[in-house]
Amino acid sequence: MVADNREREAEPEPVIACARRQSAFDLVIMPRCPWATVEPAITYHDVEWGVPVHDDRLLFEFLILEGAQAGLSWNTILKKRKNYRKAFHGFRPEKIALYSTRDVQRLLRDAGIVRNRLKITATIENAKRFLAVREEFGTFDAYLWSFVGGKPIQNCWRSMADVPVRTAESDTMSRDLLGRRFKFVGSTICYAFMQAIGMVNDHLVICPRHAELGGPRRLN
Repeated sequence: MVADNREREAEPEPVIACARRQSAFDLVIMPRCPWATVEPAITYHDVEWGVPVHDDRLLFEFLILEGAQAGLSWNTILKKRKNYRKAFHGFRPEKIALYSTRDVQRLLRDAGIVRNRLKITATIENAKRFLAVREEFGTFDAYLWSFVGGKPIQNCWRSMADVPVRTAESDTMSRDLLGRRFKFVGSTICYAFMQAIGMVNDHLVICPRHAELGGPRRLN
């Protein structure tokens, strides 16, 4: 996930821990990263964003959802997430890789997802590329996390203005994914993906989740 005011790349440059129960007091008082102001972004921020993910199916889900966000707000995608899971067979790449033209037409009629032909066909192609990577590396997890040496990068940002939209690591990941014929994997999309799956901890230092996810106390 990346703040909604960031410029997202479009083609061709391209389980979850149980949430703690929140009170009305928590929702009002708890300091958060400023992009999490309304549901479902608040719960997503408090429970998922920045938590290291090593489950291949969930990694594939985030990869597809981040690509689907291109040109849209992340909250729009979060609201459609349940529909996406239903429409795309629970984000099981083995199933999606076998989709036919009939499936593409079915998805284009599904108002519960983003009905963009390029994004739909990219999802099918990415499922095929995902399976190829898994065959080569054993797991998609092993492949992805190699770009950060197997552990999260811990940042110490004071404000959203400090948070980059791309880094050397996301540039490298993007180049490699594009070389493997993945779609909708430009560097800014890759960096948002890295933020979502905890490859980088980009919670601001004022946010409790920063420390909870291992962030150091010193400031950049």
